[in-house]
Amino acid sequence: MAGKFLELAFTPNVLAAQAKYFDRAQNLPPQPKCDALTDDEAQFIQSRDSFYMATVSETGWPYVQHRGGKPGFLRVVSPTQLAFADYKGNRQMLSTGNLTANDRVCLFLMDYAQRTRLKILGHARAVDAREHPELVTQFAEPDTRGIVERIFLIEVISYDWNCPKYITPRYTAAEVEEAVTPLCARIAELEAQLKAKN
Repeated sequence: MAGKFLELAFTPNVLAAQAKYFDRAQNLPPQPKCDALTDDEAQFIQSRDSFYMATVSETGWPYVQHRGGKPGFLRVVSPTQLAFADYKGNRQMLSTGNLTANDRVCLFLMDYAQRTRLKILGHARAVDAREHPELVTQFAEPDTRGIVERIFLIEVISYDWNCPKYITPRYTAAEVEEAVTPLCARIAELEAQLKAKN
């Protein structure tokens, strides 16, 4: 866990719970203002085709939304900034509305096949695509630019790689197809050999 993530996540109540259940609590030295993403995080982020984003409503409740696109649709602008194009959807505007009152977000990125997950804490803002066509050009693929309504810009505060212990491996259709293609070819080859013998 990166240092700033520890500082933000391990609140006094969390430290009290650690002490209660484990007879000890983390000792947290002073941390930097933020933890910049390294090449490892950047490569992982840019390989994902989806993530979950949590915001906090004015009623104090967390709200989580799924975001998806082609691998790399979540862009690493710099070691401390991410961006992604937000497409036309159900018009509820929950995440966008929540950010006007509280700009804190948590991104949750999963690679089920590799049993890997990355959490990112940051401050986000949504900008109107109609007012910033240059950002649409920068952050959306040409075939999706017509359906972009907003661009989300996220200032990264910190991140955390989680333990893989309870992640159930799952595979995308593309990953399954890649794995079974050689098997299907071999089956077809063997069937052709059998047919030739008959």
